[in-house]
Amino acid sequence: MGTNVRELRRHRGDYGFDGAITTVAVLSAIGAVGLLFAVLAFIRARSGRVLSAVLDLVVGLLMLQALPSYLYSTRRGKFAVWAELLDGLQLRGNERVLDLGCGLGATLSVVAKAVPSGQAVGLDLWRSQDQSGNSLETAWRNLDIEGVRERCEIRTGDMRAVPFPDSTFDLVVSSLAIHNIKGHAERLKAIDEAIRVLKPGGRLLIADILRTGTYARRLRERGMEGVVQRRLDWRFWYGALGTVTGLVTATKPKTEVSAPGPGALQGNFGI
Repeated sequence: MGTNVRELRRHRGDYGFDGAITTVAVLSAIGAVGLLFAVLAFIRARSGRVLSAVLDLVVGLLMLQALPSYLYSTRRGKFAVWAELLDGLQLRGNERVLDLGCGLGATLSVVAKAVPSGQAVGLDLWRSQDQSGNSLETAWRNLDIEGVRERCEIRTGDMRAVPFPDSTFDLVVSSLAIHNIKGHAERLKAIDEAIRVLKPGGRLLIADILRTGTYARRLRERGMEGVVQRRLDWRFWYGALGTVTGLVTATKPKTEVSAPGPGALQGNFGI
C-alpha cells in the first residue's frame, strides 16, 4: 500500500465527540468528584490517616483522568489506532470497503486514504445521540476537507439491513457503532449483515465497547475464520473508570459460511 501510517492518522475534519455532548458533561462531573476526593486525601493525610488518604487519592486520580482520556481517544487516539490497524492489513489499495455506522466520517476518511484506487462506502442512520452533531452533510464536508470525497460513497441505512448485495466488499469495518443498536438479537443481525456483504476471503474489523465477546461468538457460529478478540491500547480508552474498547477481527472463508441455525439468537452472552 502506498499510504503510510503517518498519512493515514493525519486528519483535518471536525468529527465531534463519541457519544452525545452530554457525555462530556457527565465526565466533567466525575472529574469534579475526583477533585473532591483528592482534597479529602490531603486533609486525611494531614490528620495522620495515611491509608484512608492513599485510597481517596487513588479514587480521585482515577476520576480526574476520565475526561482527559475520553477527549484524547475521541479526538486523536482512535485515528492513530485505526491507521495502524489498516496499515497492518497490507491492503492492495484498490479494495472496496464498507464502514458500518460511519457517523461523521472519522474512520471512513482513514479507510478512503488506505484505498487510493478503491472505494470507501459509509452507512449510517445519523442519530445525534450516538455522536455529537451527526449528520450526512457534515460527513460529506469532512470527506471534502480530507480530500477523499471522489472515492467515497455514503448511504443512509440500517446496519441490520445493509442495502448492498451479497459478497460486495473486500473489507468491512465498524467503529463504536454496533453497541448502539438496542437488543441482543438486533445486534446479531448487524453482524450477520457484515458477513453477508463480505466477499469470500474478505476481512472484518469491529472496534466496539462492551459486547465484542458476543460478536466473536457469533462470527465463530457463522463459520468465519481466524476470529480474534482483543483489547485495544490506551489510545482507545475512555478513562480507567470508563470503558476499554475491544477489537474483533475475522476472515470470510472461500466457501460460503452457514446461515444462522435454529435458536442461534438465543442465549445469555456476556461482555
